[in-house]
Order: sequence, then structure tokens, then C-alpha cells
Amino acid sequence: MLKPRSRKKNKLNSQSQFISKFFYSAAKNVFSNHTIGVSILVALTVWTVWLILAGPSHALSNLIANWKAAVTMIFGSMVAGGTSMGGGAVAFPVFTKVLKVPPNEAKVFSLAIQSVGMSAASLTIVAMKTRVEWRLVRWASLGGIPGIILGSVFLAPILPSNLIKFSFTMMLSSFCIVLLALNRKKRKRNLSIPFWGKRERTFSLLAGLWGGVVSGLVGSGMDIVGFSMMVLLFGLCEKVSTPTSVILMAINAVVGFTLHYFIGDFVGPITDYWLAAVPVVVVGAPTGAILCNLMKRETITRILIGLILIELVTSFLLIPLNPKILCYSLFVFVVSSSIYYWMYNSKIYTSSRFIRSRA
Repeated sequence: MLKPRSRKKNKLNSQSQFISKFFYSAAKNVFSNHTIGVSILVALTVWTVWLILAGPSHALSNLIANWKAAVTMIFGSMVAGGTSMGGGAVAFPVFTKVLKVPPNEAKVFSLAIQSVGMSAASLTIVAMKTRVEWRLVRWASLGGIPGIILGSVFLAPILPSNLIKFSFTMMLSSFCIVLLALNRKKRKRNLSIPFWGKRERTFSLLAGLWGGVVSGLVGSGMDIVGFSMMVLLFGLCEKVSTPTSVILMAINAVVGFTLHYFIGDFVGPITDYWLAAVPVVVVGAPTGAILCNLMKRETITRILIGLILIELVTSFLLIPLNPKILCYSLFVFVVSSSIYYWMYNSKIYTSSRFIRSRA
């Protein structure tokens, strides 16, 4: 007969074995999922590099000191990975309107943090084997390189910051109106661009150039410009357009971050904000990409419209306006609306012989 002490010891051993088996089984199930395994591996790699380069004590103390940046990017990174808005569309308005960070610093931070978060989301998208329109990614990215240089180096220094912020809001708002009209009734969707030739390459290059200019001004924009063209002109399903726009913005953000790093803009508080947000976005952005893959097309559209409406309301509440800004922003709204309406009404790629899906 076992003594009480022996029975207690055996009980502890059985409990420890059960716990070990449980965690082993959980870990095995997690890592057997290729997508989650890739996402965890990327996160662990970035965390390790983050701790080594910054030093554990400085990394943690900086995270605590700049917790507002980290909290902002919890939501921002999930938006970046799961929608066509990009993390910069959250970071830029929150930093400039709420945290009172100068627009140029907020823009550089947006590009820097998206180069990490959206790259992580892109790896997750590739690991999930999500459908992506790679032809558009290649050609729009080629247009985005001169575009982001033009926006960052030549236009941003001469345009008033409030004008840039409100014009970006107007561009988003005009797209929101067309998106609402597009989703009033069910429409057929393509799962890929029906044919690819000189005209499609030209459209993609021009969209990339414009998206790059916008990204150079506010730290985000390539994704929303690319998304609008894919959905409105090419008639692509939102579940294809969204991951494609995430990869587009990831490439554009890396180019923009590299540009600002070499011209000496990645200094001062921007690096502190970036170090505080890095460990957050490598989890949030892939999570957003996974959730997007699980959501219905209508849900993605509603989230996108909701985010744009929040952007519009906060802009009116927090940006000081004057007649000059209002007139110029109205001009941006009219031009953007006209372009979006032309794409929506063209129906070049939505005739019955081109439709690939009723998604």
C-alpha cells in the first residue's frame, strides 16, 4: 500500500505529465497549421531581433514610455492586415489629430511601421495561398517607386500639413460614396483581371504612381488607390483585392521607409515610436490577414466604410479648417469622385463574358 507522500508525489507526476502532453498537443496542432506556424515564426524572429538590437532593458522601458503608439498600432496593424486601408490610415490621423505628432514625423512612422507589419501580413497571405493578382502588384509597384519619391521629397515640404490631412480624408470619402453605391445591389465579381495587356499595365502603372504620391504625403494610400481600381474598374472581388492591396502597400512602405532612412528623416522620437510598436504589429497584421480570409466580402466592405466614416468625422472635429483648405479639399473630392465614378461606370471588365465569380 502506497504511503500518503508517495500517492501525493504520483499525483503531481501525473498532473505534470498531463500538462506537458496538453501543451505538446496544442503546440503540435498550432505548428501543423502552416499559416499559423509561419506567422509565429515571423513574430518570434522579429521579437528576437528587436530585443537584441535595442537591448532588453531599453526595449521594454521604451515600450512602456511610448505605450500610446503601441496601443494605437494594435488596432492599426489589424486594419493593415485585414483591409485595404493600411496601418498608416490609422496611425497618421491618430498621431496627428490626437497625439499631436507633427505630420512629417507621423508619415515617416507610418511608412516605417507598415514596412514591418504589412510585410509580416504579406508573408501570412502567401502562406495561406490566398488568391492575389500578382500582375497588378508588379506593375503598380513599379509606378509606386517614382510616386513615393515625388510625394515625399518634392510635394510634402511645400504643402500645408492640414491641407494634406484633409485632402486625404476627402479622397477616402469620395471612394466611400462610390463603394456604398457599388454595394447597394449584388454584382458579379471577377476572381482575376480577365485579360492583361498594354492598357492594363498602363492603368496599373498610373495607379501605382498616384498611390505612391499619396503614400509619400501621408504614409498610406497605395493600398486604397490600388483597391479602388481593382474593385471599381477591374471588377475584382474584395476578397482578392484586399490581400493584393496589402502586399502592394507592404512593398511601397519598404521603399518609402528606405528612402526616409537614407535622407535622414528616421530620427528622434520616430525611432522610439517605431521600437514600441514593432512587437505589436508583427502579431496584429498577420492576425488581420487571417481574419480577412475568414470574413465574407460584405463584412470587409462594411468595415472599410465604417473606418472611412470615422476618418471623416474626426477630420471635421480635429483639423482646423479655413476657406483655402475647404476649397482645395472640395477640388480633391470632385476630382477623386469623378475618377471613381468613371471606373465604376465604365464596366469594361464586368461584361458577362469576363465574369469569373459571383462572390
